[in-house]
Amino acid sequence: MKCIGANTSRYLKFVSLIICGAVISAFQSTDSAPETKKPFPGADETSPSRAQYFSWINNTNEGATEAQTLTNLEFFDWLHREYGMQLDIYAFDAGAIDSKRWYGSTESEKFKQQFPNGFDTIYEKASSMGLRLGIWGGPDGFGDTPEEEAGRTNMMVNLCDRYDFALFKFDTVAGNLRDDKQAAFSKMMTACRKFSPDLILLNHRINLGETAKDHATTFLWEGQETYIDVHLANTVPAPHHRAGALARGLPPKLQRLTEDHGVCLSSALDYWDDELILQAFNRSLILSPQIYCNPWLLSDSEFPKLARIFNLARDHRHLLTKGIVLPEKTYGPSAVSRGDGGTRLVTLRNLSWQSKTYEIVLSDEIGLEATPERIEVRKYHPNERVFGTFQYGERVKVTVPPFRSTLLKISTDAELGLTGVDYNVIRDVPGRPVEIELVSVPGQSATLGLVGNDNRSTLSIDGNSIDSATLAGGVPVEFEGDGYRQAFNRKLGDMVRTEVPDDAEALYEASVYSADNNALEVRSLERSGHTKYAAVKAARDAFFDQKLFTERAIWDRNLFDDDPTTAFAVMDRWRYWWNNDPDTRVNDGGFRLDFGAIENIDKIVLLSRDELSLSPAKVGEGVIAEVSTDLESWTEVRFVAGKKMTVKMPHDNFPVRYFRIKVDAPSLLSEVNAYKDNNALGRSKWRASNLFGAFERMEFVNAWTLEAELSEIAPNSYLSVAIPGYTGNEGVYAALRVDGELIGAPDRAPSYPANTWELQVKPVNGNYTYYIPLRREWVNKTLEIVVLGTEEARATEPFVWLNRRVLSALSKELAVGQD
Repeated sequence: MKCIGANTSRYLKFVSLIICGAVISAFQSTDSAPETKKPFPGADETSPSRAQYFSWINNTNEGATEAQTLTNLEFFDWLHREYGMQLDIYAFDAGAIDSKRWYGSTESEKFKQQFPNGFDTIYEKASSMGLRLGIWGGPDGFGDTPEEEAGRTNMMVNLCDRYDFALFKFDTVAGNLRDDKQAAFSKMMTACRKFSPDLILLNHRINLGETAKDHATTFLWEGQETYIDVHLANTVPAPHHRAGALARGLPPKLQRLTEDHGVCLSSALDYWDDELILQAFNRSLILSPQIYCNPWLLSDSEFPKLARIFNLARDHRHLLTKGIVLPEKTYGPSAVSRGDGGTRLVTLRNLSWQSKTYEIVLSDEIGLEATPERIEVRKYHPNERVFGTFQYGERVKVTVPPFRSTLLKISTDAELGLTGVDYNVIRDVPGRPVEIELVSVPGQSATLGLVGNDNRSTLSIDGNSIDSATLAGGVPVEFEGDGYRQAFNRKLGDMVRTEVPDDAEALYEASVYSADNNALEVRSLERSGHTKYAAVKAARDAFFDQKLFTERAIWDRNLFDDDPTTAFAVMDRWRYWWNNDPDTRVNDGGFRLDFGAIENIDKIVLLSRDELSLSPAKVGEGVIAEVSTDLESWTEVRFVAGKKMTVKMPHDNFPVRYFRIKVDAPSLLSEVNAYKDNNALGRSKWRASNLFGAFERMEFVNAWTLEAELSEIAPNSYLSVAIPGYTGNEGVYAALRVDGELIGAPDRAPSYPANTWELQVKPVNGNYTYYIPLRREWVNKTLEIVVLGTEEARATEPFVWLNRRVLSALSKELAVGQD
């Protein structure tokens, strides 16, 4: 501890201790009497929630760096400037100081390399943004001598003294707390809270014992982490990956001093907002809204929603500390109402394929006090809408879409909002007009009303001004286009058992070629697309360009970058074999390459590094590969394993689109090229995979089919091929035939096998759902959906739904401002 420095004024709190040495001795003495006063654990059940981000999966056990952290902070600063979003805590996860099975130090060479300015520069940036820091670590690290114990204590106290840390997350991954160090831990926490009285201590599976347990603020609810399809996966078929997350219930007695691990924004991003609504408003724990990983992987259109959820939670944080569980028979599973007698925030969910309508009773049943005032009912999520005002005791029907959540505000207080149409608030920051997106579908008309105007007197729709007199009578709004005659989400039918078709191999190959084995974060990047925002691009680049992401060889683009130092490898070969984890590959895997179009080529050249990279093949052995133009007819080609492998085609200018090595495929390749007339072909459309098994090894002996014809296909529509029950791991695959073309399922839940950035995709034994995007040109054509299954999958009864990812096809921009 230093007596002078960035936080000299903080010492005024300790005027009774004259010098720093006295402060140190006050909390480091090992023979002082144990404390008799029960410590305040940084918060209680009535403490308002704190909005947090933590960096797990943005970095792994190697830890963050100063440069990457500053880039991430700039992203959150941009969200604040652009949309008003405010974090309370930015927490470093594993590797900043402590790591797996390792207790570190801010004096270590590793720490100084990662943080050349200590935490000073980061602390200054965070403080300028109005947020505080936190850190992951282990509960021990006190060593075996008084000097080592004092060193650990000094370091942790200094984080609170010098840098005003707001959170410690202690995890058994670093190590547990030894029984004989419970007193040291207790003294350390007591000393830390002299500088940070509101310091939150997250207990992740730590046995703190009787002496130290009262210092913990929270426990990890269900022992569950939430990295989608790695830690948390669907347990039933569903139209998206986050049904398992939405099915999580409530902590015992709505206990808020709990940690649910927040919402992971890194993999399978669709419907992240439904999960965050439940995290922030349903459970409403001491850390909420709480997100981690890589929020910069969201699409540009989703950042306003992220900020809106954080802003709503912040605006209502004083109301969210007390809640009641609503009757399940009336309100569905785990419905909660939070607030006071005049305002309630109600969260509902629907865990079924059909929309559900709930009847909300505006009474003490949801926590409202009797009042003669009119009660406004509005929806904040999935879209926003003001339903109107009602009398106490009336009932209001609210429909929740399939496998989604809904947030309602029921209050005697009015605020700015719209009636007559669904909308989303894009931006509501001081000094700027409120920007609102009106959402609908083609052919819909509505009469728009503005409530809670707050003396705002300017209004425009798509840049066209509307005077207040017109607004008072309601503004007609038309959404151009022809309407849809059928529901966007509906069941197409149950599949019928049939014989395994003659083209089963081609159907299987269609799906595995349409999929990939890239890291889950790469899939999210491709899902969200290009960003126009510099802060978002910088945070994405900082993540994907970090050295370890490249070294782990988990992105197929490394094969096409003219850099032999990068590679694409089978993940478990390099990182997981010593942990006895299940093999990531499906039935020993295989290498596949898709040129994106038929190319006339002379040869394919594969580069590897050494014999280990070639495993299971050995240098000098023959390897059998195959090429095809249509996934049905395959031609065998052979080559010799080595660092440079040349695969000659049967003749020059041979037409090829697909290349595969079904058996003994190299576990690591660094470059792939193809040549015609000694000229390398362009590779911008090339894709590769290395985990899917050969068709022969899948042993499909069952099949199911369904034919469907759609008279209309809305944008963003897709088929959900649901396969319930036990099927065995990787025991079923789905594909589609349309006009003789074979169409694969590029996505499924739980996710296809991946060469993951951290841990592996969770292996499951059933309840898969395959997703096949629909094309507009397939209207009125016969869609033949096919499921192939192993013997283990015999009892399943697949069915197919039509779903749509986005409610609105059209939008209009509305701005409300001051004169």
